[in-house]
Amino acid sequence: MTAGIIEARSVRRGFGTVAAVVVLTAGFVSAAPAALAADAQSNQWYLEAMNAEEIWKTSTGKGITVAVIDTGVDPSVPSLKGQVLKGKDVAEAKGDETDDYSGHGTTMAELIVGTGAGGGLKGLAPGAKVIPYRVSDTELQNNEKVNAFDQEEAIRAAADSEARIINMSFGSEYYTSAVREAVKYAQNKGKLLFSSSGNLGESSNKASYPAAYPEAIAVAATDRNGQVAGYSTHGDFVDIAAPGGDIPGYCNAKLSDYCPKGGTSAASAIASASAALIWSAHPDWTANQVLRVMFESAGRGEDWKEGTVSNYLGHGIVRPGAHINRGVGKPGDPGISPLTNTKVGGGTAGGDSSSASSAPSAPASSQAPKGRAESDAVVTGSSKSTDDGGQLGLISGIGAAVVIAVGAFVVVRKRRSA
Repeated sequence: MTAGIIEARSVRRGFGTVAAVVVLTAGFVSAAPAALAADAQSNQWYLEAMNAEEIWKTSTGKGITVAVIDTGVDPSVPSLKGQVLKGKDVAEAKGDETDDYSGHGTTMAELIVGTGAGGGLKGLAPGAKVIPYRVSDTELQNNEKVNAFDQEEAIRAAADSEARIINMSFGSEYYTSAVREAVKYAQNKGKLLFSSSGNLGESSNKASYPAAYPEAIAVAATDRNGQVAGYSTHGDFVDIAAPGGDIPGYCNAKLSDYCPKGGTSAASAIASASAALIWSAHPDWTANQVLRVMFESAGRGEDWKEGTVSNYLGHGIVRPGAHINRGVGKPGDPGISPLTNTKVGGGTAGGDSSSASSAPSAPASSQAPKGRAESDAVVTGSSKSTDDGGQLGLISGIGAAVVIAVGAFVVVRKRRSA
């Protein structure tokens, strides 16, 4: 896929003397917009690959709420009618959280909870609901007076809300202590915060925040061929991967047409929806248990050495159906985070603690990453159907769901400490 439009955002911090550039990570265009706009749903290739129809027989995400911290979410589009709860305009700009000034936030909401009504996008967790928290981008900051601390305030507000999952499909190369503390606060409140790893894999490949904070879940992107997307930012902060390439999104703030976009923004939304499906099936679980099951049920190749974590795919590619339909993955200790292996955000929620993966996360290694040759990034497979309707080489197959080419996961990374 060739890189197209990348929408830049910046968040002002401190006294406004420095602007930290934040990138909305769903901006890769790969086909003629008119062709996709005609039938967006037919281009949601990952739903068939994930065998979504079979998953929905057991779980649709009902009872789970996802906070979408983004450019706003318009609840009036057909696919989101009845799906959007009262949120907050943390940017403090003109309008409110229902005024999406770019189309990005509404796209993320549809990818998570869209009903498909009116030809709109079908969400992976259509039974769930979203709460929008609007934050500012560069253009909005240049045109209006906005809240300089909107990002950290949005995270804290979402952490205090009924939402169990927080989706942040954007990032910055700058570490910010206030935002880091807000992410830690959300984890301590028992929330799962998913964030896109970034689209800089073919350029600077700089780590992206909030994804790179230890308490956040960094999501990388794969394409429709089962390959790690070349643009997907990689490194030892990546936790998991999800489909992100060639996924429809609103072309602009008019919300009238879909364009063929994609990126780690979409991947983060799909990972958030996957968590909603699993949590809905096990509402008494803690965030730690849901995430542990996501890690254990993720798609990995037969040759993926146990105890290793990929710098490109993290623990593997999300496969909610592997757990929901076949029971892959064990919830484990409700109080121990699979991100940091520390006691955090626990509680006495259900789940068989005795079935935990008691082994620590990937051990430390001094081995440096190999150069990213084309073969290093490929997740290969066949189009052979499995007995559960999925396809090998994508994300829902049994057994060798994905096969990583030699070198893709040879680096055993040190789990990020808190």
